[in-house]
Amino acid sequence: MPAEAIDPLTCKLDLRLTKENLDMKVRGLMPLLLAIAGLTILSPLAMAQSPADSQDSSSTVASTTPAQLDLAYVRPPQTTKLRNYAFDAFGPYPIVGAGLAAGIHQAYNAPPEWRQGAEGYGKRFGSDFGIAAVTMTTRYGLSEAFKEDALYYRCECKGVFPRLRHAVISTLTARRGEDGHRVFSFPALVAPYAGTMTAVYGWYPGRYDYKDAFRMGNYSFLWYAGGNIALEFLYSGPHSWRSRMHMNNRHGAPDPGTNP
Repeated sequence: MPAEAIDPLTCKLDLRLTKENLDMKVRGLMPLLLAIAGLTILSPLAMAQSPADSQDSSSTVASTTPAQLDLAYVRPPQTTKLRNYAFDAFGPYPIVGAGLAAGIHQAYNAPPEWRQGAEGYGKRFGSDFGIAAVTMTTRYGLSEAFKEDALYYRCECKGVFPRLRHAVISTLTARRGEDGHRVFSFPALVAPYAGTMTAVYGWYPGRYDYKDAFRMGNYSFLWYAGGNIALEFLYSGPHSWRSRMHMNNRHGAPDPGTNP
């Protein structure tokens, strides 16, 4: 018998602890993202409710009102929204993302009922692709119902941290109205969990419940935040690799001056 025998029970225990630690980290990030979005939404309200200058209140109102508007904002037409929805739900990004996620789930053998091999990978790929499709359909459908613009707009600011803050905040916010003012987005919050809830109660094994759906929804939420960060920092001009591969139509809005 070899001196260092591998204990299957110990391996399973280590794998479970690793997964639990990762889940705890994900749950810890969710309140942070919500807090950042909340502070961003409340800060303009606090500025608007601050006492006006006693000497010239009319000039204060005149100077603060235009600051709440995004004069460069142009509300996208319905064709642009539909094209971005189709690209987000069924384009190359969700296909590649589903392939990567299925590989991770295959390595963790999750769920174990789907086993290993090509058949197991196919089930996991179909499941992850379905979750992404339901998530994007929910986000864009509810955005239409709430009359929100769910596209991503790159920050006009400069600096790594302001742009990173903008990308993270955009995960939980959207544009509304003709002026494009930013609001907290209920569709953006609900959509990731709608996708995983559909998977859990639609095609996952029966032992999975809402807790598992919420846990998987956290991963979907972080994946979407990562997409926003990539949109903010990765070059997407006419000579970029994304443009050459016709993959420039991620959920970002068209650049100003381009045709929709």
